[in-house]
Amino acid sequence: MSPDELRVVDVPEESRYELRLGEQLIGFSAYRRRPDRIVFTHTEIDESLEGSGFGSRLAAGALDDVRRQGLEVAPLCPFISAFIQRHPEYEDLVAARYRGRAAS
Repeated sequence: MSPDELRVVDVPEESRYELRLGEQLIGFSAYRRRPDRIVFTHTEIDESLEGSGFGSRLAAGALDDVRRQGLEVAPLCPFISAFIQRHPEYEDLVAARYRGRAAS
């Protein structure tokens, strides 16, 4: 499996970003959408692929899309919160009331 074949897709009818390899679902990050904000609530990666960087690929793709849309992020999902803490280039997306909160 080549990382170049992976793509992150927003699926609004499911309220989640999906990480896909072709038509295969590798993982997803669920969200609730608000007019000016996206609230990430839960992220899952296929058990057999955990620890291989796929979650980070999903988080980066989702956050890049959020940036393109001009939205703020409420990182209630512990994985997304920890990812943002490890990648300060995404900290500016976090809504002011959620900044500085430790990942659970």
